[in-house]
Amino acid sequence: MPFLVFGLLLWVGAHIFKRVAPAQRDGLGASGKAIIAVLITAGLILIILGYRDSPFITVWTPPAFMVHINNLLMLIAVFVYGMSATTGRLRGKLRHPQLTAVKIWAVAHLLVNGDLASILLFGTMLGWAVSEVILINRAGPWERPAPGPAKKDIVLVVITLVMFGVITGIHTWLGVSPFPG
Repeated sequence: MPFLVFGLLLWVGAHIFKRVAPAQRDGLGASGKAIIAVLITAGLILIILGYRDSPFITVWTPPAFMVHINNLLMLIAVFVYGMSATTGRLRGKLRHPQLTAVKIWAVAHLLVNGDLASILLFGTMLGWAVSEVILINRAGPWERPAPGPAKKDIVLVVITLVMFGVITGIHTWLGVSPFPG
């Protein structure tokens, strides 16, 4: 589990650095972005390797029906994440669509994973997303973008369904079927 913990520390630290130390981050210039990107990537790799290699230590046993709630929340999370890129009517409805999607994703996975490594991973990601939103909101006001055409929202729905299919396919391929058999 040390790789998982170290990866989470790298991920959170690299992401929050520019929020808690903006002057130092700005002082790094363009090369600072590359350093942060490398730290985030290294963190992600360590998270994946650490999570895969962590022992399964049961903390609680989720009820079977939580799988359905997880799947619904994941569909919503994919849609909300996509709102960050939409140019449709939904544009600007949420200030932090990507971070909101991470929060939904984390809660959904906490509902169906009762082992220590999962609680550590998804709980940390939930805490990070909440912290980021608080830090960003404290940094200043938000200028809401103007909404675009409704047809772009239909495209978002189609992309959401396709991406949800891809994500569930990858989970199934990895041996973690998101659908009860």
